[in-house]
Amino acid sequence: MFTGIIQAVGTLSCVEARGGDSRLTLRTGKLALSDVRLGDSIAVNGVCLTAVALPGDGFVADVSRETLARTSLGNLSPGDPVNLEKALTLSTPLGGHLVSGHVDGLGRITAIDPDGRSWRYHVQVPDELARYIAPKGSVCIDGTSLTVNAVDGALFTVNIVPHTQQETIIRTYRVGSRVNIEVDVIARYLERLLLGDKAAQPGNGLSEAFLAEHGFLK
Repeated sequence: MFTGIIQAVGTLSCVEARGGDSRLTLRTGKLALSDVRLGDSIAVNGVCLTAVALPGDGFVADVSRETLARTSLGNLSPGDPVNLEKALTLSTPLGGHLVSGHVDGLGRITAIDPDGRSWRYHVQVPDELARYIAPKGSVCIDGTSLTVNAVDGALFTVNIVPHTQQETIIRTYRVGSRVNIEVDVIARYLERLLLGDKAAQPGNGLSEAFLAEHGFLK
């Protein structure tokens, strides 16, 4: 688990193809690795990866086909900056929200507008994720915990204050940039719980018809 508070911006230094998946070597910059051991988890752009080697100035991680297909990691090139966060411990301040490091899908930046000293980013998500995005709720973008300002269908906006702009890769975003989206884990579990016993039946999911049948809609 993570908090969505980015601890450092690192750099992808090497991508090695390995039988259909990939091995990434990352330099971690100011992220201290003195307490990191082989097998520990580190979030890279919001994706939970396992350290399989620690060369000194960074770490090496294997990325599966599933992760390459679902996230933006497969589109990275050597030299690209990445958001980094080590797994939380019981003594870690929960400054953001609970983040699993399991990406739900890819979003797209559709507009960037100045807003005082901040910037407002407009993000389009896949239709199937729209139901998990709520005004003033939490969302994770490339590993960064953010508060949703407003929602319009599958489009939502977030405000990025100067500190976050400076300390994360958000400053590199342009219109059209693809970003990793993780919705609030509570929303995912709540949806599953609402199914009750039907959760064990194949092909059942939460739908408007299901909600109406069980009295959640009038």
